[in-house]
Amino acid sequence: MISIQNIVKQYAGHRALSDVSMDIKKGQVFGLLGPNGAGKTSLIRILNLITAPDGGSITFDGEPLTRRHIERIGYMPEERGLYKKMEIGEQVLYLAQLKGIERREALRRAKMWFDKLEIQAWWHKKIEDLSKGMQQKAQFVATVLHEPELLILDEPFSGFDPVNADIIKNEILELNRKGTTIIFSTHRMESVEELCDSIALLNLSRKILDGGVKQIKNSYRNGTYMLEYEGSADWDLTLAPFEVLSTDTLEETNRMKLKMKPGKPQNEALQFVLPKASIRHFEEVVPTMNEIFISTVNKQVVS
Repeated sequence: MISIQNIVKQYAGHRALSDVSMDIKKGQVFGLLGPNGAGKTSLIRILNLITAPDGGSITFDGEPLTRRHIERIGYMPEERGLYKKMEIGEQVLYLAQLKGIERREALRRAKMWFDKLEIQAWWHKKIEDLSKGMQQKAQFVATVLHEPELLILDEPFSGFDPVNADIIKNEILELNRKGTTIIFSTHRMESVEELCDSIALLNLSRKILDGGVKQIKNSYRNGTYMLEYEGSADWDLTLAPFEVLSTDTLEETNRMKLKMKPGKPQNEALQFVLPKASIRHFEEVVPTMNEIFISTVNKQVVS
């Protein structure tokens, strides 16, 4: 749906984006990740035509991105943009009409969303009278009311308690199931693992990693396993097919984190342990997206 090719953005003496390219497929939930100052917000602003790139190109559904595509995009910025003195209901209707929705249809959709999120009582309230989490819900409704084909969410769970974060997460997934393509920018890596099909990781203005979440996690597998067992661990490890990284005891169960030696399959670890202890659990330790994020960013800084 979106093809970003060789984007460059320069602000005075600061290079925000350096030759950044990525493709976002229709129907994906795509994670745009990176530490502060990586270039994420600059790219999002370019996608929304708030600013223009200094080089490169973007296509939307096979066409060069232009102003006429904006009605098909919904954008919820990290810094919320609702008018503090305006009643929420009237504000949502106004913003929907700016996106080309006739007022009567906007009213129907707004009432549906207010009922769905159980915020009917907020219709005549002003933004300044709401908590940050309540403001977030109102902003979310304003963002999705025109039923965008592409939804860009910048830190959508900021300010939410766990219950409301879960409600909005489920609404995002439901929109995606109905066909909405979603670009999701966040620092919460657990949300990336729950929501995203693919990601791109930016750092210091450059893309340093991209691909499917499952494929990326598989590529970082390093033969590390967690073994839980009962019995003594007073073993002669000189012939073990693994090296022990750490040990601890949880209640009455011993735990050992181990790493297979090069060329040794995991079955050999089981064969080595079985005569010596009763195995309760044996599981591969696959790096989390948070661990991959930190490792990849630190490697770029060192290099």
